[in-house]
Amino acid sequence: MNFGRRALPALVLAIAMSAPATAQENKTVPQSHTEMQLSFAPLVKQTANAVVNVYAERVVERRSVDPFFEEFFGQRMPNRTEKQSSLGSGVIVRSDGIVVTNNHVIEGADDIKVALADGREYPCKIILKDDRLDLAVMKIEADGPFGIIPIGDSDAVEVGDLVLAMGNPFGVGQTVTSGIVSALARNQVSSGDFGFFIQTDAAINPGNSGGGLINVKGELIGINTAIFSRGGGSNGVGFAIPANLVKVFVASAEGGGGSFIRPFVGATFEPVTSDVAEALGLDRARGALVSAVQPDGPAANAGMKPGQVVTAVNGISVEHPDALGYRLTTVGIGHEARVTVTEHGEAHDITLKLEQAPETAPRDERLIEGRNPFAGAVVANLSPRLADELRMPTSLTGVVVTEVNRGSPAARIGLEPKDIVRSVNGTPIDNSKTLESIVAEDASFWRVEIERDGQLIRQFFR
Repeated sequence: MNFGRRALPALVLAIAMSAPATAQENKTVPQSHTEMQLSFAPLVKQTANAVVNVYAERVVERRSVDPFFEEFFGQRMPNRTEKQSSLGSGVIVRSDGIVVTNNHVIEGADDIKVALADGREYPCKIILKDDRLDLAVMKIEADGPFGIIPIGDSDAVEVGDLVLAMGNPFGVGQTVTSGIVSALARNQVSSGDFGFFIQTDAAINPGNSGGGLINVKGELIGINTAIFSRGGGSNGVGFAIPANLVKVFVASAEGGGGSFIRPFVGATFEPVTSDVAEALGLDRARGALVSAVQPDGPAANAGMKPGQVVTAVNGISVEHPDALGYRLTTVGIGHEARVTVTEHGEAHDITLKLEQAPETAPRDERLIEGRNPFAGAVVANLSPRLADELRMPTSLTGVVVTEVNRGSPAARIGLEPKDIVRSVNGTPIDNSKTLESIVAEDASFWRVEIERDGQLIRQFFR
């Protein structure tokens, strides 16, 4: 891609030549016509080899029905399979071939390959993925060393900083776009439960997913993951997952964990509205309002109470509950966080120990069988750990449906995963063994109470 002579790229050399005293001193504006003729080309050459194209293929089964055979002979043509492919981007962050991309780029893939900027292609294997964070870590199955982009400190990023977005939009080959950071800590961007993005006006198109958002030092400050668009193209509002979260995720992958585990707090939080801020004596509506605290959890042990507002973690301001979750996740399990809470207009710090969600009750997962409405459902005992895996509030207890077999009695009555069985024929259900015993009885009718998304549903079956 040919970069014209533009005013903004002048910052690259200006920043590189200034003394590395502080972040503020390293930032300047063009001072002359000569500085305005500078180019991003050296920075692109430095980082291009570490930005890869990701090709993911999956085999899907298509049901083929020939109306003639089905109508006259009662026969169906055999199902056929076809390959579907997706195209995205990725960033090499370790010289041995560790690649970071978005989970949605490789989700469901049977075969994954990466192509480097020089045309070389290699197969890849997935090491760790998480659909909630929309991140995935892969390993190139070839000997290195490979060129890398070092992971920078996304907390040092400021609104107005120059950035490059590198990737492979539309499959046309590697491209680079420039822009600035236009906002930080953006939430309510994606349909997932991660809500802390760097916003940029650098053009990010669908094929850029998984590519790198890079600062003028050649450091990775984010993984491009989403655009805000009504027509499918870039409208100058793109979003990237901050590098500090990427760093924690990569460390988890290299540690051999089968899944990414986020800290368990043992409390629930709500946004601070303007009315709440006024009632609590806050100067503005920001922070995470503590709405409930679970007994004996990390929050309770640290002295956190309902009605308090969390305003900072380790001295970094918290704007909303999603920001709090992000800050605690980047601190990591096994560490302590200094959490600033405000109560009655007074602020003080508490020490929060970050732990994995406990499995307070054995799962005791059971497949229900027999002649009853629950036949074909897999149920288990809820605990904070299982609730977190199912993306349910960790304060819930009881017996939860984890799976429903297609075509089973449970499926026919409308039972769904994450339904909590509260009672059967008037008997409270406190564990999976009790449920299995109750439904083993040959009842002439069934009176069932199910909790779904906080709503109690009562149904009768014969």
